[in-house]
Amino acid sequence: MGRAVDPTTFTRQDHRRYRRKVRRCLDVFALMLDHFTFDEDRPMTGFEVEIALVDGAGEPAMRNVDVLKAIGDPVFTDELGQFNLEANIPPRLIGGSGLADYEDTMRSRFQAAQEKANALDVGLCLIGILPTITPEHTVLENISANPRYRLLNDQIMNARDDEVTIDIRGAERLQVHTASILPEAANTSVQFHLQVTPATFASYWNASQAIAGVQAAVGANSPYLYGRQLWAETRVPLFEQVADTRTEELKNQAVRPRVWFGERWITSIFDLFEENVRYFPALLPECDDEDPEEVVAAGGVPRLGELRLHNGTVYRWNRPVYDVSGGVPHLRVENRVLSAGPTVVDMLANAAFYFGLIRAFAEADRPVWTQLPYAAAELNFYLGCREGLGATLFWPRSGEIKVGDLVLERLLPAAYDGLDRYCVDPAVRDRLLGVIEQRCVTGRNGSVWQTEMVDRLEAAGRDRPTALRQMVQRYVQLMHAGEPVHTWPLD
Repeated sequence: MGRAVDPTTFTRQDHRRYRRKVRRCLDVFALMLDHFTFDEDRPMTGFEVEIALVDGAGEPAMRNVDVLKAIGDPVFTDELGQFNLEANIPPRLIGGSGLADYEDTMRSRFQAAQEKANALDVGLCLIGILPTITPEHTVLENISANPRYRLLNDQIMNARDDEVTIDIRGAERLQVHTASILPEAANTSVQFHLQVTPATFASYWNASQAIAGVQAAVGANSPYLYGRQLWAETRVPLFEQVADTRTEELKNQAVRPRVWFGERWITSIFDLFEENVRYFPALLPECDDEDPEEVVAAGGVPRLGELRLHNGTVYRWNRPVYDVSGGVPHLRVENRVLSAGPTVVDMLANAAFYFGLIRAFAEADRPVWTQLPYAAAELNFYLGCREGLGATLFWPRSGEIKVGDLVLERLLPAAYDGLDRYCVDPAVRDRLLGVIEQRCVTGRNGSVWQTEMVDRLEAAGRDRPTALRQMVQRYVQLMHAGEPVHTWPLD
């Protein structure tokens, strides 16, 4: 949810000083893009995985402080809710055995963490939204102890000047009101980071936007919220509604939402940072002591702390990232489309599909975004989130096509080509992309398995809360067994 900030009450002077500093950072960033050397040696990737904590009954466990202490691994940190953790997996290369090494690392880290959590009778669950979460769990009292989360809650709620209304229409309908942003803690996602160059950033970001609807449809894993079956990827409307800082009047004036798909293809990473500064007021207007112009004049590399902090409070589904490592600046695309889980291998398959596709599309002679209207890419995204593997999307030279057919006929060959360009080991490539293929052949991803399992339990006489608890208990067992979700039984 962003970097740590000091808890405080911000004044108008704080906001004015912050706005000036952000603009100075933006000017320096523009200069750096023209004149600095960015790290562009090797294609590195990083993963962030958010995790739900559950008790023996499959319900949320408010134990993240105790679990983190027991785990004792700096890879794991807190998240917004007391029933959340986040794992930040160190960066690795994509090529060669990089994705397989990632898989081994994630399995071993998660297994070790689970063994420690077992002593507390707490389970780790990789899922987009824990289906047993209720409104009673997502109250402000269950916010994590880290003061930055309370501050972020206060800033968003103050900007709204009203309670949060969640209104999602899917297979069923949910309408609830809440006085905090804690319902957003129900979301647990996996985020892929891909390091790119200033010259190639726009192509990789545009490619990421173009395939977001397909990603969401194939990897959907959050069909339930507060006991209701909603979208295949309910995380998306939930996050958009809870983190919306606009008043009703600003919505009626078509002011841009803070969680958004964007509105155009770009030509430079600067386009996105400039939009952030132009369209979005500060949520956390805290300034540091760095003068970026003085740092550049002295031959150094500025942190651009205010620009990065501001960027972290604009929630794009594909976010631009500027960072400094070892005194060298670099750029990343942060892909935020997908739910966590269902298993480690499912997440690595999603990653392989994403990395392969965007490499192939970014380097194509005629890029897909030159043939796909931006509005069509946005519509694809919401159709993929709502309908999952049942979605019909629009694709250049295919027209309207079922997402499974699109993947099997057009996109998997491109993903194979893209992974070959990264020099991924063929055995790793084939195994991971084979998972994506079989999801489309069987018509089963995490969202489909969850809803089919609940339907079967309800048909056997369970009420919805009982069916959800039993489904989550079975989900956790199968998740730890580690086989991909398209192979999971319904018993």
